[in-house]
Amino acid sequence: MKHVDAVIIGDGPAGLAAAIELRKKGIDDILILERKKKPGGILRQCIHDGFGLTRFGETLSGPEYAARFVREAEALQIPCLTDTTVLEVTSDRHVYASSSEHGMMEFEAGAIMLAMDCRERTRGAISIPGTRPAGVYTAGVAQAYINLKNKMVGRKVVILGSGDVGMIMARRMTLEGAEVLGVFEVQPYACGLPRNVEQCLNDYNIPLSLSHTVTDIRGTDRLKSVVISAVDEHMQPIPGTEKEYECDTLILSVGLIPKTSLPGWPGRKRIPARAARRWTRTTRPPCPVSSPQATCYTSTTWSISCHLRPRRWQTARHAS
Repeated sequence: MKHVDAVIIGDGPAGLAAAIELRKKGIDDILILERKKKPGGILRQCIHDGFGLTRFGETLSGPEYAARFVREAEALQIPCLTDTTVLEVTSDRHVYASSSEHGMMEFEAGAIMLAMDCRERTRGAISIPGTRPAGVYTAGVAQAYINLKNKMVGRKVVILGSGDVGMIMARRMTLEGAEVLGVFEVQPYACGLPRNVEQCLNDYNIPLSLSHTVTDIRGTDRLKSVVISAVDEHMQPIPGTEKEYECDTLILSVGLIPKTSLPGWPGRKRIPARAARRWTRTTRPPCPVSSPQATCYTSTTWSISCHLRPRRWQTARHAS
């Protein structure tokens, strides 16, 4: 067993930025644990630009933005164990992890930070009725297939949800030669940034239909079509407004679910929403939560610059 002043779980920009700030505040004994084989988090697959305007004063792609933090962490010689799975976090701040290179490991942490990003909502999470054919993807999964694995997910596409990733994927699919039939949003307004409405939809003549949702998914082996219906002010489908769209791909950009459950924590309790909104604390301090977990932000720069406050770590650590 090894004692570490601060263990950070997750090495996306939030985890890396926290580690960098802790080192600058004088905490030298830091360890980052990451499940994936490469550092950088989700931004490795976000090849579009628009990152870094607030923090660095210039526009960067996702990989470029993440690389800034990776290089700074490496320059500060902050250790990061990649391809490592955290198996358990105990109430007395013991972290159990495993990797193919190092085997089973145990760390006693002075403080623990959870920077494990979010999950995407699936069709099951929003209860879309219909069959279960291939061709239904969350926006992040479709993005990973195209940008990281160079695999095209479909040729005739419907997108549900006007979140930023959904609109960015509408443009990405169009650039790859797919036909995007439209972006449909259940709210009476677009949920993403206005610049993405202009740059990703209007510039490519991709229609955006507000107050509409998918009410049926059809197909057996592969998606054949979806049924789109208008919704009323209570977001309930309006009978008689159904329209069927033939397509082979449905991409969902319908929100994120914070990863606020602690592996191995007694009772596996989720962090109370009121505590998460205050940024810092889980139910058992000192175990702060990075803001992508506490609140789902679409802007990585805003999330990092406004909510990483390592000074509170030191207060919690010395008080424990």
